[in-house]
Amino acid sequence: MRKAYNTRRNSENNTMTSTIIDQSKLNEFMGKIVSDIGASWSTILVYMGEKLGLYKAMGTAGQPFTSTQLAKKTNTSERYVREWLANQAASGYITYNSNTSEYTLPPEHALALADEKSPVYALGAFQITMSLHKDEPKITNAFKTGIGVDWGEHDSGLFEGTERFFRPSYVSNLVSSWIPALEHGKVEEKFKQGDAKVADVGCGHGASTILMAKAYPNCKFVGFDYHVPSIEWARKKANEEGVADRVAFEVAKSTDFPGNDYDLVAFFDCLHDMGDPIGAAAHALNSLKPNGTLMIVEPFANDKLEDNLKHPASRVFYAASTMVCVPASLAYHGPAMGAQAGEDAISKVVKAGGFKHFRRATQTPFNIVYEAKIK
Repeated sequence: MRKAYNTRRNSENNTMTSTIIDQSKLNEFMGKIVSDIGASWSTILVYMGEKLGLYKAMGTAGQPFTSTQLAKKTNTSERYVREWLANQAASGYITYNSNTSEYTLPPEHALALADEKSPVYALGAFQITMSLHKDEPKITNAFKTGIGVDWGEHDSGLFEGTERFFRPSYVSNLVSSWIPALEHGKVEEKFKQGDAKVADVGCGHGASTILMAKAYPNCKFVGFDYHVPSIEWARKKANEEGVADRVAFEVAKSTDFPGNDYDLVAFFDCLHDMGDPIGAAAHALNSLKPNGTLMIVEPFANDKLEDNLKHPASRVFYAASTMVCVPASLAYHGPAMGAQAGEDAISKVVKAGGFKHFRRATQTPFNIVYEAKIK
C-alpha cells in the first residue's frame, strides 16, 4: 500500500508537494530499527555477562541451567540473572527450554562467548563498543570542529578491547598463513632458521608480537608503539607468556623507531590510522636490511565505496573508522585514510615511501595482507 505523507512547500516554485510512502518498505525499515535497538541495548548485557562470568559459568559443554542455578554458581542475584537470561534467549545467544525452565549456551555459541582461546572469541568487540559509547561526546565535538581525537584520548577500554578483538584473527592466521605467504615462503623459511629480526610497529598490547615470538623462539622481536600504557601492558604480558628473553617493547613513533637491520617490519591494522603513513613507510624502508620485507595487515577493503558496502562487515569497519581511525589520523593533521582505504590507496602510500614492489600476499574474509619490498 502506498500513502502520501509529509505534504510540504517546495521553496523553488512555492508549490505544495507530497512524498509517496511505500508502507511495506516503511514497515521493513522500522523492523530493522527495532532490531538494531535491541542489538544496541543488548550489547550492554553481553558485556555484563562476560564481566560477571555468566557465559563462562554456563561453559562450553552445553549444560542446561535454571536462573537459580546460574545465580548460585556466579554469586549473583537470581532476579537479575533471570531477566538477563530472558534477554539472551530473545537475542538468540542462548536457548530456552520451556518444559524445564532451563537455559543452555550452545557449544557453537560458547566458542564466541566463553572460550578466550577460540579463534572466533568475540567479547573484545563488545568491550570496544562500550568504550566507544563513552567517547561519543569527544567524537561529536570533533564533527563540529574537524579536530582529531588521539588514540590515547579514548576510554581505556578501547585499548584492551582492541587487542582482544584482533587477537583471535592473529591466532588463526598469522603463523599458519600470513607469514608463509610473504615472498612465497622465503620469510617463513628465514624465521625457521632462527636468525631473523622483526619490528612490529604500532604493536598496541603486543598480541601479534608475542604470537610471533612463541612461534619462532630463536628470532628477535621488537614491538613499538607511541602509547606508553600499551607498551607497559605489552611488557607485562611478555613476561607472563615467557617470551621476554626474545621480545622487547619500546615507546617510539612509527616514523622514528630505532634500528636499521630488520628482516621484517610489520604494521598490523594500523597504517591507515597514522598521521603520517607515508613517513612511516619511508622509515620502515630505511629500517630494513637491503632485502628485507614490509608486511601490512589491513581490514578487508575494496577501492570503491559501493563495493565495500556489499561486504558483511562494512558496517563495523566504517563505524570503527568514524570513531577511531579517522580521528586518530586527524589528531596529527594526517590524511585520514580510514579503515576502508582500499588496496590502491595503501599501494600509493607505500610506494610514496620508497618501496618499488607491492602486492597482495594473501587475504581472509576480514583482512588483506600486503607485502612490499625495495625491489
